[in-house]
Amino acid sequence: QVQLVESGGGLVQPGGSLRLSCAASGFTVSNYRMNWFQQTPGKGRELVATISSEGSDINYVDRFAISRDNAKNTIYLQMNSLKLEDTAVYYCHTYVRGNNYWGQGTQVTVSS
Repeated sequence: QVQLVESGGGLVQPGGSLRLSCAASGFTVSNYRMNWFQQTPGKGRELVATISSEGSDINYVDRFAISRDNAKNTIYLQMNSLKLEDTAVYYCHTYVRGNNYWGQGTQVTVSS
């Protein structure tokens, strides 16, 4: 059974950093594309970073960086120089064996 469990969100001041984690089970993250999405109030989920099975990453926010630890079957989102507008729920996502899977989301709040 495919599961994604995010962690690492919280309250941070502007300019701070956070690292989000997404622990996967039921499949091997290195065999599939993994994604991080951001959802803000009133908006749909937007893709902020993606990493291919080959390890090629694209970060659509230049202050964010996606990475993968194959041994832990976990992906990460390093978020630096956080801004007020980064406040959102962040979701881990993948598409495995014909199905979309989402984690439960982790809240990131940037506030002074």
